[in-house]
Amino acid sequence: MQATISARGVNVRPHVKTHKSVRIGRMQIEAGAYGITAASVGEAEVFAGAGFDDILIAFPVWADAPRAARIRALHERTTLSIGVDSEEAASQLAAAVRGAAHPLDVFIELDCGARRSGIPAESAGDLAVACARLGLNVRGVFAYAGHGSRSREARLSASEDEVAAVRIATERIAARGLDIEVLSAGTTPTAGLSARAPVTEVRPGEYVFGDVNNVLLGSCSLDDVALHLAGTVVSTAVPGQVVLDVGSKALGREGSPERGYGWVPGVPGSFLRLLNEHHAFLTVPPEVPRPAVGDVLAIVPNHVCPPVNLFDEYAVVRAGVVVDTWPVDARGHLT
Repeated sequence: MQATISARGVNVRPHVKTHKSVRIGRMQIEAGAYGITAASVGEAEVFAGAGFDDILIAFPVWADAPRAARIRALHERTTLSIGVDSEEAASQLAAAVRGAAHPLDVFIELDCGARRSGIPAESAGDLAVACARLGLNVRGVFAYAGHGSRSREARLSASEDEVAAVRIATERIAARGLDIEVLSAGTTPTAGLSARAPVTEVRPGEYVFGDVNNVLLGSCSLDDVALHLAGTVVSTAVPGQVVLDVGSKALGREGSPERGYGWVPGVPGSFLRLLNEHHAFLTVPPEVPRPAVGDVLAIVPNHVCPPVNLFDEYAVVRAGVVVDTWPVDARGHLT
């Protein structure tokens, strides 16, 4: 990812919510990443405490009293930027850092079609002026093309939406007499498509591991997937299935009875059809030998981010041997 995006003259600001690991974040910086993206004040605190600089919290943070003090402390120790999509939230941020030695940087969040958070690109000029009036420094804009995850075909159109949104927003902000530095887009499925002018950076996260969703979207191959859950067969009592000791408290709930809850590549044709809290029900075709009780199977999660937040550490494996463990440093730092 880094080599591909760098070759186009665009920066990579990886989203650390995927891995939550200081060790992996450092690997990304060493590979050429330009700062990091976080999803919460808590994540930013963990990485700032480990010496990371230039952190964008790509989330419309509401700076209530306890969080305001934490934001101010972060602002004073690192280069911090925070996403905004309302004047009310901007006002809260301005109050949190009032009297600080330098203005707080903000990025205006744009809705380019995901219909999650963010304002229409056409409204960016108005919000930028309001932020500037409050004493905030409008450093950039960012868009999230979540709708690009609907299908392989949707990736291309979603990337067009991202590029168009940051271009229009920049024009509207310039028309109000303000200049911005960063035009930011994501995500893993669209990063390689959106990394072009006028975009100056992309914010992929899942690329670092891969998952079922990205394989289906064509963002990576199954061989590229770097994170697996190890599930042990604990029951073969019911014909045609095995039960593994990983349920929703290990895999998360992203899936459906029709689509399944992850892939088990080592059992051809199998289907992970149901999760309880601590049980995973794997249907095994009649012609395929059933795994035995005690067998350990590798499971590829549908979406890699939720399982990461459910474990304390990674087991680092080389050639089938565990060679190290790395902590999931920012696990649980969700606010």
